[in-house]
Amino acid sequence: MWTPEFLTYDLGDDHPLDPVRLDLTMRLATDLGVLEGVEPLVPTQAPDEEVQRVHVPSYITAVKSAPEVPFGIGHGLGTEDNPIFYGMHEASALVCGGSLLAAREIAEGRVERAVNIAGGLHHAMADRAAGFCVYNDCAVAISWLLDHGFERVAYVDVDVHHGDGVQAAFYTDPRVLTISMHQHPMTLWPGTGWSGEYGEGMGAGYAVNVPLPPGTADSGWLRAFDAIVPSLLTAFRPQLLVTQCGVDTHFEDPLANLGLSVDGHRTIYGKLRELAERTAGGKWLAVGGGGYGLFRVVPRSWTHLIATVLDRDVEPRRPLPAGWVSHTAGLTRRELPTSMGDGRDTGYDPWTEGADRVDAAVLDTRRAVFPLHGLDPDDPRD
Repeated sequence: MWTPEFLTYDLGDDHPLDPVRLDLTMRLATDLGVLEGVEPLVPTQAPDEEVQRVHVPSYITAVKSAPEVPFGIGHGLGTEDNPIFYGMHEASALVCGGSLLAAREIAEGRVERAVNIAGGLHHAMADRAAGFCVYNDCAVAISWLLDHGFERVAYVDVDVHHGDGVQAAFYTDPRVLTISMHQHPMTLWPGTGWSGEYGEGMGAGYAVNVPLPPGTADSGWLRAFDAIVPSLLTAFRPQLLVTQCGVDTHFEDPLANLGLSVDGHRTIYGKLRELAERTAGGKWLAVGGGGYGLFRVVPRSWTHLIATVLDRDVEPRRPLPAGWVSHTAGLTRRELPTSMGDGRDTGYDPWTEGADRVDAAVLDTRRAVFPLHGLDPDDPRD
């Protein structure tokens, strides 16, 4: 899903969520040949009735009127994180439209996989903006899927921040399994996503949180992922897998403190693709998310995401195209990488009930939710 109009979701020159990261990703994917012969689908703005699947009407009215009433609008608008900008409703509804179009293409059988790198605005709540997110495209798309033939949808969030808005939207709904792997809430905004947050009522056990200690690198992150996600997806048997693929887990990201590499991101996408094939009938909807290494990280990582969705995997050692490097060098004073990887080894040992901080976090999560799915939290085979 792509249109240059996605770049109008622009929170300001000094804001970390700079749309240049989307432009540079599409340029890199194009220059590498990942998009050769692929005609991206152009979304339109999601109509109000679709946005209202997740957001209350009074909030949508506030978003529409905010550019004309920049003070006292409330709803989390006009803050440092979520400054008001002209065309805010239109740009936000267009992001939702991208994820809705991706969902529709899969639901109506035209494709098995779709990707919207402009999406992933997972913090927006029913009545307020939060964490750079105005409308929650992830939750809107999932809600639409539930009304169009899907009875079980799994959502896996690999952003460094807790996927709180999507969790909140489906916290009591057993039709949606949300799994969020993120930096520990004691050390990072929004301060939620503890292992003990596992859903309520009929949704008990269907919200899963894996809070990882600061400094967790590729090996620890991937070990935790394999200890939690495959077992739960296998037990849940989703009909479609939605993934939020934020790349602010990278060791260079300025807003967080995990230690993953671009090589790690590429490995994660491969695992998500394999899990979609094995547990969800091959149906996979991938969206973007966070990521504030605008020039050195996001374009490479999300080009790997697009390539993985399209089965056009790019080798980490592949050199960056000279034209892309020349263009990007004119936008930043930072030295640019030379290849599509960071040269990191992504090997790891399988999880056991070990003594390090990552293993402890894994065990807390397994003990919180595994029994609710008939799984043994203490048995590494489950």
